[in-house]
Amino acid sequence: MIVKKIPIFKGFLEFNYVKNLSNSVSFDCGLRPVFYDIETTGLSRYSTFLYLIGALTHENNTWFLYQWMAENHEEEKELLNIFSDFLKNASSTIQYNGTSFDQPYLEERYKMHNLPSPFASLLSLDLYQKLKSCKDLLKLKKMKQPDLEYFLGLPPRKHCSGGECVHLYKSYEKNRDSVLKDIIMGHNEEDMLGLGRIFSMLSYPALIKNGYEPLNAFLESEKLIIKFKLPVPVPVPVSKKGSGFYFTCKEKEGALEAEVTDHKAKQYYSNYKDYDYIPREDTAMPKILSRYMDKSLRKNARPETCYTWFLCDESFLNDKDKQKQYLNHTLPCLLSQK
Repeated sequence: MIVKKIPIFKGFLEFNYVKNLSNSVSFDCGLRPVFYDIETTGLSRYSTFLYLIGALTHENNTWFLYQWMAENHEEEKELLNIFSDFLKNASSTIQYNGTSFDQPYLEERYKMHNLPSPFASLLSLDLYQKLKSCKDLLKLKKMKQPDLEYFLGLPPRKHCSGGECVHLYKSYEKNRDSVLKDIIMGHNEEDMLGLGRIFSMLSYPALIKNGYEPLNAFLESEKLIIKFKLPVPVPVPVSKKGSGFYFTCKEKEGALEAEVTDHKAKQYYSNYKDYDYIPREDTAMPKILSRYMDKSLRKNARPETCYTWFLCDESFLNDKDKQKQYLNHTLPCLLSQK
């Protein structure tokens, strides 16, 4: 078994930042979150085996990268036992696509070796599951980890892909070439450091949750323009243009331009299944009220039709509380629209 432990002094995240950003997407990572990634000889958890685990955790005010690499398939059980012991003090785990691949793969390998699972009482945060709702906002065609690293402007990777590592590992099993070992572990290290960097992208799903603080609001050329502080800073500026609106944000601030008709703007509601849309009046109405109307006059509201109109007068433009209510209702709906 090859064991490696190195401190990470640069290029990772402040611990408090991890805590706060986790909370922004309703996840409590606890005091000892563990970022991890696995390397396997294939995708099937029944016919392939685990040969490498990389893990990052915070100890004594420093992030440390741990790597355990089995030198052959016979060491898989030992590798699993080592990781179980490592997770005993963990408060949560954080991975990319761990819900679909990493954890189910490990669960099955533990089962095949008659070992108890270390995940039973551990909270888990899958960055892919949190970020996939932002694919449209981020204008991404694919959501693999290297795609997100490219979006963030990170330098190109130096080592080979995970698929190529499988072939290198099979060669390493035969000849124990230290160069191959360094390439394989280097790939996993890049995966781990990249995992930390794309963690900062949780600020994008945080946008869709609300928590905006208005800075100012004004009317200009039949548009309502509101500038506001973001719930958490974003690592890369993004924008979105939709029917009747344009949104943009950079670092700690955002802006929304919304079309205004006769000094009125639309306020959207996320719980659209509780509303009917009334085409004749171009407005949504709670079903508890619309049920008394003739069925021919109402339709089930959709995300894009679940809105009411409000007057953009001076009382709104000078009232931060009204602006905050408008933003927290409307902006998550607009950013979620396809």
